[in-house]
Amino acid sequence: MADWVERCCPYCGERIDLAIDASAGDQDYVEDCQVCCRPIAIRVRVEDADGGPRVSLRRDDEA
Repeated sequence: MADWVERCCPYCGERIDLAIDASAGDQDYVEDCQVCCRPIAIRVRVEDADGGPRVSLRRDDEA
C-alpha cells in the first residue's frame, strides 16, 4: 500500500505528490517532476520508530 507525500520540486518549487511504498524498504530512484518534467533524485528511508517513510528530494544534477 502506498503512502502519499507532498514535497516541493527542487527545480521549479511547485508542490508535487509522490506515492511511496514503505513496504519496499529504503529506496533511491529518479522520477520526473509532474510540473516541469525535470529528473528528481528521490531518497526514501523507512524508520522503524514511527513506521513512516522519510522522503528527501534533490536535483538529479547535484553531486
